Amino acid sequence: MTTGYDRIRLESLRDKVISAEKAADLIKDGMVVGSSGFTKAGDSKAVLPALAEKAKNEKIKITLMTGASLGHGTDGKLAEAGVLSKRMPFQVDKTLRDKINKGEILFIDQHLSESAELLHNKNLPPVDIAIIEAAFIDRDGSIVPTTSVGNSVTFAALAKHVIIEINTAVSEDVYGIHDIYQAENYPHRNVIPIVAPWNKIGRRSIPLDPNKVIGIVFTAKKDSPADIAEPDAKTTAIARHILQFFENEVHLGHLSDRLLPIQAGIGKVANAVLMGFKDSNFYDLTMFSEVLQDSTFDLIDSGKLSFASASSVTVSEACYERVFGNLQKYREKFVLRPQNISNTPGLIRRLGVIAINTAIEFDIYGNVNSTHISGTKIMNGIGGSGDFARNAYLSIFVTQAASKENAISHVLPMISHVDHTEHDVDILVTDIGLADLRGLAPRERAQAIIDNCAHPDYRDELQSYFDRACERGGHTPHLLEEAFSWHIRFSETGSMKK
Repeated sequence: MTTGYDRIRLESLRDKVISAEKAADLIKDGMVVGSSGFTKAGDSKAVLPALAEKAKNEKIKITLMTGASLGHGTDGKLAEAGVLSKRMPFQVDKTLRDKINKGEILFIDQHLSESAELLHNKNLPPVDIAIIEAAFIDRDGSIVPTTSVGNSVTFAALAKHVIIEINTAVSEDVYGIHDIYQAENYPHRNVIPIVAPWNKIGRRSIPLDPNKVIGIVFTAKKDSPADIAEPDAKTTAIARHILQFFENEVHLGHLSDRLLPIQAGIGKVANAVLMGFKDSNFYDLTMFSEVLQDSTFDLIDSGKLSFASASSVTVSEACYERVFGNLQKYREKFVLRPQNISNTPGLIRRLGVIAINTAIEFDIYGNVNSTHISGTKIMNGIGGSGDFARNAYLSIFVTQAASKENAISHVLPMISHVDHTEHDVDILVTDIGLADLRGLAPRERAQAIIDNCAHPDYRDELQSYFDRACERGGHTPHLLEEAFSWHIRFSETGSMKK
């Protein structure tokens, strides 16, 4: 593995090497900064942390755009240092989250497919400086990204200036695992010619005008490892309900044993569901998703998964070593794409993706809240769940029926914030059971959800609410004076129970 200047294959750029501190000095107050990084993978590991240090002694505020969340506590460091005036489109950091909820930092919660589109269409302020992590710079000045692509293609194309972080901890063997494709601008956009997850339609590196490069910084730091939680009783039960549903769909002739391309959100529920496939009768599975987690590569190793497409690889430290220390084994099994390709609605619809995402809460009619606690406090963001939910062949949302020793019901009369309307939701699953909402009118949906998904401690009260609402009438019956009473009760007493 080569290091240092050998990774700058365009010799005219070799005099652009600077320190992270000097790179941070190039970022000025009021700028819009775009950074690589998608769920901790391929993020800025030197310049943004240096900017946070700089801000301890100098007033500077920026708007920061990324692909998704950043690793190594970078979002928290920036938030604590007062650097961020506005952040988009996704985050998972506690410090940043607290400041967003206090109103100290503005946050734009976007569908992950849309950030690049808004930039291309000039509906967002132009990016002053982009910071992009690379394995190396090729002879034509193009960038070979590392463990994610995210919005880096758009940032490289549209930013006024670019700072490249060359990460020598990442092998140059990553060359070839990326499929870099940029759709044309409107009104001349062509069909994106992907008809299967394994189709590669673009180039292996991100095009970049070398004249834009104002600094190159060397790093040697791996991505933050993913937090992998072992399946527990609830996540195992959810996974079991979903797999049984799939088996029945095969029995009915709706699906084959190969299913259709799978998308799974991040976290322990998604991992539990995917790991459930290891001991199932399904085979030759594929993924068309956003993030590849440990379970993806476990399924590849087991022979159950033949190919996976996403925008990033976010795995545990052990899995990272297994995959990136042995790329010859895996490079023909997965591909990383820009997120406005991995999440583009037309491809999701064309491929017939089965989407499995996590809800914070859902109501008796199938509306889903995946972002806000009690309707006001952001957790992480909508991510790509909306991109997939509206366009999937099957849109599945999962959550536990109750939590905090059953003081909180996640099945409610009315949710406190709506991210996915009932029109975009096909299947709801809790550890109690599964409700198939396809072909059901609102009143039928409500009864199916109460019967199959609600926790026993709350089922009678939900039934009472629904029955009394039906007596009052309406296509989607509600008692508005009671609709949020469960949330109010929890805020006042610490429990949703009467």
